[in-house]
Amino acid sequence: FRPSELRQVEALRALRMLHYSAWLASRWEDPTFPRTFPWFNTVRYWGEHILQLREQLSVLDEPPLELP
Repeated sequence: FRPSELRQVEALRALRMLHYSAWLASRWEDPTFPRTFPWFNTVRYWGEHILQLREQLSVLDEPPLELP
């Protein structure tokens, strides 16, 4: 990859976090999903997810990664 792409790493990480949860939510009516991902529909999961998103927001406010 190009070093100039390093500034996109954290934004793409945040997008992946949101996309994964949205994908699980969109498939929740499929009977396999509640059995396979029983933790998804819990208060604990969502509390931790919100905390991770807040932490990621802090990372996005920092200067982008740089190569030495």
